[in-house]
Amino acid sequence: MDLFFRSWNALQNAVKSLEGGQWLAPSGCTGWLVQDLVFHLVIDAQDILITLATPAEGEPTHTAAQYWELGTDLPTGMDEEGLFTRRAALSYGSTAWLAHHFDDLAQAAGRAAALADPASKVETRDYVLTVADYFETYVVEATLHHLDLVMHLSGVDGPDADCLAATRRTVETALGSPLPAAPDDQAALLVATGRRAATDEEKAALGSLTEKLPIVLG
Repeated sequence: MDLFFRSWNALQNAVKSLEGGQWLAPSGCTGWLVQDLVFHLVIDAQDILITLATPAEGEPTHTAAQYWELGTDLPTGMDEEGLFTRRAALSYGSTAWLAHHFDDLAQAAGRAAALADPASKVETRDYVLTVADYFETYVVEATLHHLDLVMHLSGVDGPDADCLAATRRTVETALGSPLPAAPDDQAALLVATGRRAATDEEKAALGSLTEKLPIVLG
């Protein structure tokens, strides 16, 4: 739970620090500007609130490691969801309104998380998870999107180091193999999830793992 709060708070602070033209810079999500990504984060905050208000009966069906659906097709931003996100971000008319909406929902999601019992169970995507496992998945979500947010920006702080390390462990679990130690956590995540191409040196370090990359966590 501590890593969730660290990743979620760091992401909120990064959005709060955005200025002027930074909202119209490209993000690390193909086809999305920073403002489009922030609207997606609005949906993430809503998802947290909805899930915490959806208690589940019975035993958990998934752990945090089992939550992710793995794909190999990188997003293009031109699918139905991607286009909706872009239209919705534009509909605010002002990035100030978008920033305010995200801040309101993100703070509410954080307060709800602080009140939640980590051992209780919730339902999302027809899965049953403990609250602790659910928030472990959001460490990954928040950290990867924090990397997306700052990818083409300067002067905006990136994700917490421990959250990067935890997200790397999740990616390694999904791969079924550890990533080589040579790329640091941030570089390893960007390459493994297809957010940037590997350098020649990184390809050499990855070796046969390059055949499994990139992976898309959905």
